[in-house]
Amino acid sequence: MNILVLGSGGREHALAWAIKQNPKCDRLIVAPGNAGIAQMSETADIDITDGGVVANFAEENTIDFVVIGPEAPLAAGVADRLRDAGVPVFGPTAAAAQLEASKAFTKEICDACGAPTARWARFDNAEAARAHIFETGAPIVVKADGLAAGKGVVVAMDEATALAAIDDIFAGAFGAEAGASVVIEEFMEGEEASFFVLCDGETVLPIGTAQDHKRVGEGDTGPNTGGMGAYSPAPILTPELQEQVLARIIRPTVSEMARRGTPFQGVLYAGLMIQDGVARLVEYNVRFGDPECQALMLRLGAQVFDLMLACTEGRLAECAVNWADDHAICVVMAARGYPGSYDKGSVIRGLDQLLEDSRHMTFHAGTAERGGEIVAAGGRVLGVTARGASLSEAREEAYAMIAGIDWPEGFYRRDIGWRALGGPTPPGKD
Repeated sequence: MNILVLGSGGREHALAWAIKQNPKCDRLIVAPGNAGIAQMSETADIDITDGGVVANFAEENTIDFVVIGPEAPLAAGVADRLRDAGVPVFGPTAAAAQLEASKAFTKEICDACGAPTARWARFDNAEAARAHIFETGAPIVVKADGLAAGKGVVVAMDEATALAAIDDIFAGAFGAEAGASVVIEEFMEGEEASFFVLCDGETVLPIGTAQDHKRVGEGDTGPNTGGMGAYSPAPILTPELQEQVLARIIRPTVSEMARRGTPFQGVLYAGLMIQDGVARLVEYNVRFGDPECQALMLRLGAQVFDLMLACTEGRLAECAVNWADDHAICVVMAARGYPGSYDKGSVIRGLDQLLEDSRHMTFHAGTAERGGEIVAAGGRVLGVTARGASLSEAREEAYAMIAGIDWPEGFYRRDIGWRALGGPTPPGKD
């Protein structure tokens, strides 16, 4: 089969890496890709948010299957355009993608199906939102209603921070679309974890759990980022708790979406807050998380393409996931200054000496090739990922790989996995 993956980050590198191992994959193209992806597959520089462009490219290249990585093309209706053109595609329709594209839409779905989540309110103007903050107090959570590249959420521990977040959102700090309205939520205490399932419109198939590290600093301090590392599985999501989440949150959501005539097909990523053995929904994403995807793909391998194909063809009821009893961890290396301002163009050395096999992979995110060298071209640049029989072993392997990377302009957290492992952080270098 000729397979097209849309996207340019670490998530798409991981998806392409797993798909390429499947014997059904004859030709693999990633659009637009990055420097690491270009070392393992063809790349194409096209506008992946333009459904017409993507459909024409698929026709010209005899593409048999498209995998949409990031959220923006999904919200833009690229999956709809491909389906109209008769091209099989893994990813929800624009209507179903509202589960990520609109925080208010997700809350309305939760209210309709009884899924437990935080109390909430939506506001279209800053004055009303500020009044709500004064009435409710802090701590409180302020979210841009629309897509904000994972950055439109502020957990405000005081009123001043919440009010500043409202001003930023309505001023367009997270994009004009994201700033059209704001959702203000009750602050939920507990431990966060991620649960990933495939849906074919009716059947739900769990495919893994993970825990991300959103804060830039060790010990989960500092500003939020797109994610500084992740590990899979998440010990807090026990089999019993997973069944609770499926019964109370995910299956009711999928049923409500089908009832509305917008069945969900693709991967549904439930961000959860867990306290005293009970899970509540924080948010949905309608694509794989990044960097959770890197850890998941290292564990799932080639079978993930068969599962995505079955999902698209409505055959999930006959599928099962074959899990190895192992663990994986991804440590993100980012450009100094991230998530604030940072420089681009610094050279990254040592990557060609690192192990690349079924247990060790360095997935590229913000990289480019310049004069035969790999250079940093974004904030989050690399996802150093390893598997092990235990999480501790996987972490040791990942940090040993990082020790072989020569990139003085980069940094990383040394405590990825601390919630599960505890104890001292592993050795590392600045």
